[in-house]
Order: sequence, then structure tokens, then C-alpha cells
Amino acid sequence: MTDLLHIPNWNGLHPLIIHFPIALLLIAPLFVVLGGVLGSSKGRSFLMSALILMVLGTASVFVAVETGGAAGKLAGSAPRVAAVLEQHKELAETTQVLFSLLTLGFAALLFVPRVLGRELGAPLNAALLSVFLISYATGALFLVKTANQGGRLVYELGVKAPMASSTAAAGVSRR
Repeated sequence: MTDLLHIPNWNGLHPLIIHFPIALLLIAPLFVVLGGVLGSSKGRSFLMSALILMVLGTASVFVAVETGGAAGKLAGSAPRVAAVLEQHKELAETTQVLFSLLTLGFAALLFVPRVLGRELGAPLNAALLSVFLISYATGALFLVKTANQGGRLVYELGVKAPMASSTAAAGVSRR
């Protein structure tokens, strides 16, 4: 029963965390497109949903970077592993910055006109959403490249994050 409730150490959480930013941040632009297509009144809820997905996805990128840093310290020092790990880390940090900026930019796009008391016209709103989505594609490419490098670490180079506490990994019984 304790195995069912076992939560890995911080350095073992990375494999559990990394799928959240990938899923949330890759699904968010679909909500932006729906919000843009449906127009200002009906589409607003989709745009707000996209923002929520981006906030949650971006927050989970921060957690993924931190847990990945902890897991990376245990990855070993083989030259090939170290090189891919360094690329993965750099891509993850860039992804973190990009999605922070994209999320803040999208929030500004949604809220600044309301704060200023001016609604954007449909053509301007569509143009801004299009520019945003083109910019978002850059972030998505970095996210996918980061995930690919992480996949290389696991599936090509055999790097694994510890899923058990150090005492359990050492074969020590915890009661």
C-alpha cells in the first residue's frame, strides 16, 4: 500500500512534471484560434481559457526546469550525456523565458484594452491574435525541441530520474 502512495524525491519528480507544460502549452493556441474565430462576445471565454492554460503551462515549465536541474545532477558525466543534457537545459531555460513573455503578452492583449476602456475592432483584434500565434509558434518549436532532447536523454542515452527515495533505492526497508 505504501508503494501506491509513494511520492518521489524532488530529483525524481521531473518525469512526472514535464508532461504538464507540453500538453497545456501545445493545446492553448487551439483555444486562441477558437476565440478569434468566434469573435469578441462568444470567443472571450475561449481566450480566457487559453490564458489559464498558458499560465498553468508556464508555471509548470518553472517546476519542470527546477526538477530537471535536480535530476540532471544525478545523470552522470559521460561526455555524450553531458552534451545532450546541456542542450536540454539551455533549451528549457529559453522555453521558460519565451513562454513567460508570451503569457504576459497575451494577458496584456486581453486586459489592456479593457483597462483603457477601449475595445479593439475585429480586424485589429484578428491581426493581433495572428501575430501572437505566429510568435507562439516559436515558443512551441522550442518546447518541442526541448522535449525531444529530454527524450534523447531517456530513450537514446538511458538517463533515468530516480523514482524512489535514496533509502529505498539502496534496498533499505522503510517501515
